[in-house]
Amino acid sequence: MQIIWRDSAPAAEYEEARVGRVFNHRRPDRFPLAVVKATCQEDIIAAVKLAKAKNCRLAVRSGGHSWAAWSVRDNSILLDLGNYKQLDVDPATRTARATPSMTGRELNGVLIKEHNLMFPGGHCPDVGLGGFLLQGGMGWNCRNWGWACERVQAVDVVTAQGDVLHCNATQNRELYWAARGAGPGFPGVVSKYHLELIPYPRDGFRSSGYIYPIRLYREAFSWILQATPTSDEDTEIAVVAQYPEGMDELCLFVLFVTMKHDPAAAEAALRPLHDSRPAGAIVEWFCETDSLEKQYENQFKANPEGHRYCAENAYIRNDADVPAVLEEAFTTLPHRKAFALWYAMYPCSRRKLPDMALSMQSDHYFALYTVWEEARDDARCQGWVADVMQKVAPHAVGAYLGDSDFQVRKTKFWADDNARRLMGLRRRFDPEGRICGYLDKGDTSGVRGLAIESEVKL
Repeated sequence: MQIIWRDSAPAAEYEEARVGRVFNHRRPDRFPLAVVKATCQEDIIAAVKLAKAKNCRLAVRSGGHSWAAWSVRDNSILLDLGNYKQLDVDPATRTARATPSMTGRELNGVLIKEHNLMFPGGHCPDVGLGGFLLQGGMGWNCRNWGWACERVQAVDVVTAQGDVLHCNATQNRELYWAARGAGPGFPGVVSKYHLELIPYPRDGFRSSGYIYPIRLYREAFSWILQATPTSDEDTEIAVVAQYPEGMDELCLFVLFVTMKHDPAAAEAALRPLHDSRPAGAIVEWFCETDSLEKQYENQFKANPEGHRYCAENAYIRNDADVPAVLEEAFTTLPHRKAFALWYAMYPCSRRKLPDMALSMQSDHYFALYTVWEEARDDARCQGWVADVMQKVAPHAVGAYLGDSDFQVRKTKFWADDNARRLMGLRRRFDPEGRICGYLDKGDTSGVRGLAIESEVKL
């Protein structure tokens, strides 16, 4: 186990350990006492005990993809799991055991190549399993396949006291309940996930795409809203406002990705959408051969490394006039690299969820990913996000943990009963507040966790 102490390590080494794996280059002005680089479960236990001996808190980093850099906390021990990578696959039972810092690309790279299986992890290839699954996991084809955390069969947890527990539906059930949706407030450290896998489509992925000029925003968006409820159950649907590569014009990109076992089934899934499309697309393609790896490459381009980010999101009410509510967000991007996203959640959003902490959803997931290079643009880009979200707020029912910053706003992240139960479990399993938890304004949430917001306040 390597420990880099702030007061004794070379400044460059400490700085690299502090924020070198933080994806967002809008780096925080917060400084841990030390960074522990773990390579095994025993290192996690040792880090928890070190935090207890130093009478300080413990923060955890899996992939480093938190937009708000939740792992970087003042006067804490930062437990970095980046070098703790283990994967065991049982193809006969379609299950895997994976450590939290394994990314979706790493996991699926092995699963697809060696076993023709996959796990619906994060869309961005370098997102670690840890934060992604704790927040619920809005993974591939979530609208039909469900939340990724529903495929977590069990978790191995190092508690705030340094004990190791195996948690599933029959033992240590409360921690298992919390691990599927608690987010960074989970009162322990997940050391391993036990995952249910699915077959990788024999035909791979197929996709259809339609790029419209932004002046056709209303027509294209209305088409998608009408088409979604009857769309194929293996087809993911997204609408993105962006400046396409090689184009100077802001456009609306409509993407359908279907995951079938034969080309005829893929074409049958995508044909009704193609035939009902409005005229006027600048570029379009129908049922082209695709793959998970190609989708990862596209996501990597849309979320480039070495950039500054401000992300926000909301679940829009099912009965809202969605094109009207999101029009400003989709038509006034503040930077060429920024993009706005609408992601179809129906029919998953209408079914009863399993008994787990995750409990907030609607038919319409909306997110802003504002991307820029220079610090001088911070105020302008963040100000645009704040202004747009203030106008969206009256039409929202809550937000997704993964694209949120608790320092900036308060809103609902769980149903009220789930939130009360979750905060109670945090106090019960971590009464000293050893695990840093939710990074609110001033980092004061501590043992009590986030306040329960009955009314949405974006």
